Amino acid sequence: MQETGDGLMAECSRQSAQIAVCPGTFDPITVGHLDIITRASRVFGRVIVAVAAVAGKEPLFGFEERVAMAREAVAGLSNVEAEGFSGLIVDFARSRGAGVLVKGLRVVSDFEHERQMALMNSELAPDMETVFMFTSVENIYVSSSLVRQVAGLGGDVTRFVPPGVLARLCQKFGG
Repeated sequence: MQETGDGLMAECSRQSAQIAVCPGTFDPITVGHLDIITRASRVFGRVIVAVAAVAGKEPLFGFEERVAMAREAVAGLSNVEAEGFSGLIVDFARSRGAGVLVKGLRVVSDFEHERQMALMNSELAPDMETVFMFTSVENIYVSSSLVRQVAGLGGDVTRFVPPGVLARLCQKFGG
């Protein structure tokens, strides 16, 4: 019986040391993102928030600013860091020694899009796993696009974003 326990402990230890990547545009990072990132940090030994450079889109915040906001937002999580990347997420993850991509799901409609990306990533990197985490109920309706829209119309988004993001939104929209 002790042998089984030791084997289980060794497996749990190996898994907890694994590196995971949480990719996204984070335009801007929200409390919903932080919910997923924080929960991932309790499962994986190291979590890298990978802020994507957006090709062909015009985000509200520039690439460097989105990376800076993500870094500020995760500063209190000892095993989490944020970096910017461009190119394929599987290439970025491999370059950091990660074997897992963590994606958040809010609603059923998120699933099909995320599933397609996970299947493509699986084809590109068969050794890379995608793990889906459901957003906590209190954050299920929070999205970057809704935060941008509400803030742009003068609404209060204090509850939906970290303080550093709120300050930047106020600068952008003169609030």
